[in-house]
This record gives sequence, structure tokens and C-alpha cells, in this order.
Amino acid sequence: MAKRIVAGLGVVLCLALLALWRFGLVGGLPSAKAEVQAQPAPPGVPVTAGVVVAQDVPKLLHGIGTVQAFNAVAVKSRVDGAIVKVAFTEGQEVQTGDLLFQIDPRPYQAALELATAAREKDQAQLATAQTDLVRYGKLVGSGFQTRQSFEQQQGLVAQFQAAIKGDEAQIDTARLNIGFTEIRSPIDGRLGARLVDIGNLVRATDNVSLVSITQMKPIFVSFTLPQDNLDQIREQQRKAPLEVEALASDSQTVLGAGKLTLIDNMIDQTTGTIHLKATFANPDERLWPGEFVNLRVVLAVQHDAATVPSQTVQDGPNGHYAYVISQNDTVERRPVEIAAVQNGLTVITKGLTPGERVVVEGQYRLTDGAHVRLLPPKAAGTAG
Repeated sequence: MAKRIVAGLGVVLCLALLALWRFGLVGGLPSAKAEVQAQPAPPGVPVTAGVVVAQDVPKLLHGIGTVQAFNAVAVKSRVDGAIVKVAFTEGQEVQTGDLLFQIDPRPYQAALELATAAREKDQAQLATAQTDLVRYGKLVGSGFQTRQSFEQQQGLVAQFQAAIKGDEAQIDTARLNIGFTEIRSPIDGRLGARLVDIGNLVRATDNVSLVSITQMKPIFVSFTLPQDNLDQIREQQRKAPLEVEALASDSQTVLGAGKLTLIDNMIDQTTGTIHLKATFANPDERLWPGEFVNLRVVLAVQHDAATVPSQTVQDGPNGHYAYVISQNDTVERRPVEIAAVQNGLTVITKGLTPGERVVVEGQYRLTDGAHVRLLPPKAAGTAG
């Protein structure tokens, strides 16, 4: 009987020690509760962060255009003759009045001398006829000369006067032709390839140009935009000429900045677009006639607009949203409204305030209220 009591007390004592050990009241291995308390909190979701920035954002219209020369001239000869001199190098810049070609002037110089001699002859005959007319006038009154002879002499004087006028016209024509033998540049611009070589005979009736000249400074860009933008363009153009930027094919490299100078007077019914032209100073000649360029028309500027990197805004079943980072590094999924997306930035009209932190990358692993771990600023790719 005593042995049974001792054995029962031993079992109770073992159970008591086991219970104390389980609750961490005795030494030895840590209890299960202590293990749970010692485990670290789960790490936050790694994300890159940015800041909502307030800045001036232009409202842009995009189009594709073609560069056109401000003036283009196909140089032709206005007289017949052989080319005796070429006074330019292909592709060079020329100024108004620079000599380009010299046509043999000798035939026209001879014509000038012939017309001059004819005028001198008619002037001498006119002087004699006028002297006779004065003499006939005196003799008519005394009866020694008839009225008919006097009137005939008057007609002869008028005939010589008309002949002199014709001679002077021939002289002017000959001088003009001599001037035409020197073919000069009518505009400032850049020459193209020479199409006729020295020694060739050219004619005024030929339909072949000798060389072409294009005016590069200033220069036009012709482009179209959808007709839906016409009212806004006209409204802003009334206030001040709209700024237009010409970009290379990468849509990043700016080739020049100009002003809108033409809104055409008719909409193209086949395409539903309006034809526009912008003028560029083009001082460095980065715009070249015939080149295709991308156009950005600055329609208006929105001041102090809230902007974020475009990848910040996500599309959901109920619209756009973004994750806002709170002070304790948890995120809030917040719906937003956007006004425009351009140049890697999204303009926010509702939902975000300048200065707030937002998740730029890493949204796909987030849920509302999730804890995040921010990557270093260099990897964040923040706005601005």
C-alpha cells in the first residue's frame, strides 16, 4: 500500500515539473511560447518609392510632319547661249545676288551695239527732218511751200521720233539680255546638285533647271492634327502663337522650336484632320527639307500639377489606383484620377497630394495595408 502511494506521488511530481517546463517556469530548453515570441516579424515587401511632385506640366498635342523649304527655286536660263562659267560649288550656301552661271554675252553685246547705231542714225534723220519742218513752216505763209508738203514733213518727223523710241526699246532689250547672261541667286539658301556643266548650250525654252536653291533659314514644318483639336488650337492661337517642338524619330531629341503660323481654312474630309504649319528659325540647320519629324504642340501649361512616374499608377477593375506609403511603412491602396500621361509622367487631378510617398515599382505583390521595405533612393526612380 505504501509503495502505491509513493508511486502516485512520483507521477504527480513528474506531471507538475512537465507543466512548469512547458510554461517556462523552470530552467532548461526554451518553451514553445518563448520560441513563438522570439521569432522575428516577417520582412516587408521590397518596393521602390517616389514622391508626388508639384510642377508645371504642358498640355501637348502630338503629330507627324514634313519639313519644307521656306522658299525653293529651280534656276533656269532666260536667254539662249553657251555656259562659259560655273561660279559655285555644289551644296554651298549662297546669298541673294551671288553669281551662279555665266552665259556667253557676246551675241547680246553685238545686238546692243547694233541697236545703239540704229538709234544714232534715226536721231540724225530726225534732226534733219525737224530743220526742214521749220523751213516749210516759214514758206507756207509766203506761198513758196504748199500746206501738203508741210504736213508731209510733220509726218516724217513723227516717223523718225517713233523709230527712235523703237531703237531705245531695242537697246533696253539688249541690255536686259546681257544682264540675263549672268545667272545670279534670287534668294538666300543652299544649292543642290549642278544639273548642267560648263560648255553646254542652254535655251530659255528648255524645261530643265540648271540648279536648285532651297531657303533653310527660316524653314517650315507641315503637319496635321485631328479635327477635334481645332477649337482648342484656334482659341489658344488667338492669345499668342502656339509653341511647336520638332523631334527626331526617337521622340526624344529636340531638333528645333518654332511657332504655329498657319491653320488651314478647310478640314480634310477624307482623313478628318486639319492642316497646320509651323515656322522654325533653324539657325543650326538641324531641320532639312523633306525630313519626317515628330511634332509637339504646346497647347497650354498646367501650373503646380501633381505628378508621379507613370509606372506608379495601376489599372484596376474600378479604375486607376496607386499605393500611398504611410509613416509606419504600410501602404494604402487609393483610387486616383489622371489628366494626362506624357514624357514618363502622369498628371494626377484627384487622389494624391504633392509631398506624399508612393510606390513606384513592386505593386504586384502588395495588398491594402501591407508592410513594405523601401529600397535605397538610388534604386527608387523618384519623380522629378
